[in-house]
Amino acid sequence: MRVLLLNKPFRVLSQFTDEQGRETLARFVDAPDCYPAGRLDYDSEGLLVLTDDGRLKARISEPRYKLPKTYFAQVEGEPNERTLKRLRAGVKLRDGRARALEVEHIEEPSWVWDRHPPIRFRKSVPTSWLRLTLAEGRNRQVRRMSAAVGLPTLRLIRWSVGPWELGELKPGQLRELSENERSLD
Repeated sequence: MRVLLLNKPFRVLSQFTDEQGRETLARFVDAPDCYPAGRLDYDSEGLLVLTDDGRLKARISEPRYKLPKTYFAQVEGEPNERTLKRLRAGVKLRDGRARALEVEHIEEPSWVWDRHPPIRFRKSVPTSWLRLTLAEGRNRQVRRMSAAVGLPTLRLIRWSVGPWELGELKPGQLRELSENERSLD
């Protein structure tokens, strides 16, 4: 069994081919039979787990296993305690209620790298950072949840999937886990 951690760059598809000519994982990963365990949107960055083990892939990507995933989101606007409580309690989305297991307003993380192109900057609208942990993995969930409470996401970085963290991986860097690091338990 192989498990790889990739810091997926912004504007890279979480697949190996694309008929539209967009950048894919093929540029960063040369590991036959290893495929993404779950997805990370084209316009999101951060930790993507790849594996050649079907059971592990299912445990990571299927919602029924409720594997926690932590994200750092740069949002437009300033959250208040009421907004954070709404995210914890659950907000109504088209596909049902969605809630964060944990959410907190934080300072910009010191480890955040520059993004190219950078997010749009508007003098009249402040930005802030949230740290959110989810146990679901619905399509664009963090973005939809933040928009539902009036804080549109400008930048989204996945930090962790279960016990595995992005750590010091730079965008485009890949690391293979050792046998001792592979377990989800």
